[in-house]
Amino acid sequence: MTYLLALIAVVAVAVLCWKAFGPEKSSGPTTPSTRAPQRKQIKGPDDDPEFLWRLGRQHRDGDSNPTER
Repeated sequence: MTYLLALIAVVAVAVLCWKAFGPEKSSGPTTPSTRAPQRKQIKGPDDDPEFLWRLGRQHRDGDSNPTER
């Protein structure tokens, strides 16, 4: 019984230490100085709305040069 209580105490201390010193996951708004810089997300051509719009426009207009922007 003593070992079980000791195990529960160790787990509780570990969880509290993790909450206090572990990786920070803030659910509230952060200031620009503490927020990590946002990188531009890499998208495939089928997920890029601008690419799909240009492709549709070229198809409608009958453009023969797909590299023109």
